[in-house]
Amino acid sequence: MKLNFTGKNMEITDALRDVTEKKLGKLDKYFQKDIEGNVTFSSEKNRKIIEVTINLPGTIIRAEESTDDMYVSIDKTVDVLERQIRKYKTKLQKRYKNNETIRFENVVPLPVEDDSEKPKLVKRKRFGLKPMSSEEAILQMELLRHNFYVFLDSDNDEVSIVYKRKDGNYGLIEPEI
Repeated sequence: MKLNFTGKNMEITDALRDVTEKKLGKLDKYFQKDIEGNVTFSSEKNRKIIEVTINLPGTIIRAEESTDDMYVSIDKTVDVLERQIRKYKTKLQKRYKNNETIRFENVVPLPVEDDSEKPKLVKRKRFGLKPMSSEEAILQMELLRHNFYVFLDSDNDEVSIVYKRKDGNYGLIEPEI
């Protein structure tokens, strides 16, 4: 795998580069050809963040992890990427029964996993929508300690969603008809 390294608010040491190449080298077993990936290291306050993006034919696989230690972040990112690759490859194998894929052709075939681990819908919830402003919806979301909140926007009488972003700010999702 060919990796491009970038550092934000930090300098990339040779040791950090070597460890990252070694850890991400474990993913080479899933690919038949050399592929490219981008690795971005950043440091914010006491958090060490690594973001890895792997460009595959027809798709992109991405993982981002942050911890107090960059080496722990690297390990977690490799685990996430491996799960994503295995999951995506399994889906493609099921779609194309003869193991020849169109969009992901350079990945070595994996053994088909058992469907019992497939995520299921385990809960259904119904609630009334109350007309409110987005600011009131954010307040309700914070009071409930949820990451998102569905509400009826009083400005346009449409269902909208507010959510809390990783950077601590808020986002608003509005339907487009």
